[in-house]
Amino acid sequence: MSFFQSPVVRAEMAEISELQEEVYSNVFKFPSMTKEDQLYHVDILNRLLEKQQILYARVSLSDDPEAQQMKEHILESASMMGIPNSVDMSQVFNQMSQMVETLKAQIDKNQFSL
Repeated sequence: MSFFQSPVVRAEMAEISELQEEVYSNVFKFPSMTKEDQLYHVDILNRLLEKQQILYARVSLSDDPEAQQMKEHILESASMMGIPNSVDMSQVFNQMSQMVETLKAQIDKNQFSL
């Protein structure tokens, strides 16, 4: 069975897609959301980030050529965003998680502003 035929991987990718859609559909509304809605949005963003990190770990550990192709695509996308090739993606995910936690803390303190 190929990597992408796995029911677990397919379910994870479907959930990532749903979370991405929810995040993208509300991103421009974020400044005008209530505090509770902002916190909910940040929680969705955090779940998305966790799912993406798990999927990246799975493709990194897989010998499947399609999984390795996906990993290369992720690394190329990161490079196009200015992330040096020498940076480990786990560091990128950790920094992104820290940013999400900082955003959440600012919302909690009513200090969020764009």
